[in-house]
Amino acid sequence: MANNVSHITPYKILARVVLVLMFLTLLTVSISELHLGAFSVTVALLIAGVKGFMILTYFMHLKYESLLLRILVATIFVMYAVIVLITFIDYAYR
Repeated sequence: MANNVSHITPYKILARVVLVLMFLTLLTVSISELHLGAFSVTVALLIAGVKGFMILTYFMHLKYESLLLRILVATIFVMYAVIVLITFIDYAYR
């Protein structure tokens, strides 16, 4: 943590985050049953990205870390998105 300061997130916020994560999980399951064709994987990955962001922010306390560490994590997400995009482009042109 930045400057060795501990941050305690209130239980009320953590409970809300857990509820949102459960809702997003149910949304992912319900969308998988809709058979959206090529968009099924895209929507599932978007929801998974939001869930990952919430976990990193609240449960791993990334919002209290230094700007450098946040930029590094954001860079990893961008690299992941580029790799997924390249994979989809490769799959589309086979």
